[in-house]
Amino acid sequence: MDISVIIINYNTFDLTCRCIESVLEKTKDVTFEIILVDNNSTETDPEKFINRFGASIKLIRSNANGGFAKGNNLGIEKATGDFILLLNSDTFLKNNVLLMLKSFLVSYSHIAAVSGRLEFPDGTIQSNCQRFPSIKAKLFELLRLQKLFPKAGSKILLGYFFDHNSVAFPDWIWGTCFMFRKNLLEKLPRKKLADDFFMYVEDMQWCLEFRSIGYGVAFEPGAQLIHYLGKSGGARNDLAKKNHAVLMRLYYHPVHAALIKFLDRLLIGL
Repeated sequence: MDISVIIINYNTFDLTCRCIESVLEKTKDVTFEIILVDNNSTETDPEKFINRFGASIKLIRSNANGGFAKGNNLGIEKATGDFILLLNSDTFLKNNVLLMLKSFLVSYSHIAAVSGRLEFPDGTIQSNCQRFPSIKAKLFELLRLQKLFPKAGSKILLGYFFDHNSVAFPDWIWGTCFMFRKNLLEKLPRKKLADDFFMYVEDMQWCLEFRSIGYGVAFEPGAQLIHYLGKSGGARNDLAKKNHAVLMRLYYHPVHAALIKFLDRLLIGL
């Protein structure tokens, strides 16, 4: 099996169906399976997915809503593909995303994970390529130097000043569309994707852990998806800020983390 596609559903029956339909319609020239993890939905009986898609999907019913990362780990346990694609239920494939992302990873052996180009329904690009938080980036943004030094800004503040028509190698990518090599899980500290957070920042944590074992991540603009941002998990809020602070404490030197937090507060005040 080439690819295992894992989709988490939590009370998004219609969106999830459309996502699955787009995978089935757009995917060609690779072998794949769709593993649907229902995170204990309360609005719709998950059996309806089987009634609609039959053997085209494998359904896993979780007895609790453990969040995005834990739900994906349930799917990964059953996955048989060489590559795993974590795909938000509020996405819709515009082209043969699976083949493009798999081909990219085959070509770039030093890359652990890759994402495609995410667009709002109106075609506006979403900034799913980012740099890890740093003092340099925060100061650059605080002093608004990107207007004076746009080329430097594109490197330091990737995600704000980034040409989404070109292949890129950012520090981290969103988990919205996240294909990675399954065999690398054995090299990670916990032999699985980190699931410390219910939602938000887990994708940054995964990229940090892949970086710790010597692998980077990438952006492939040819793989294109529509993303109804926030429809599958709610808009980013105070929980995202809280989790971000916890992540800094886990992976950064205490002084470094404190300085970044301080500069963040200054930026909020602008």
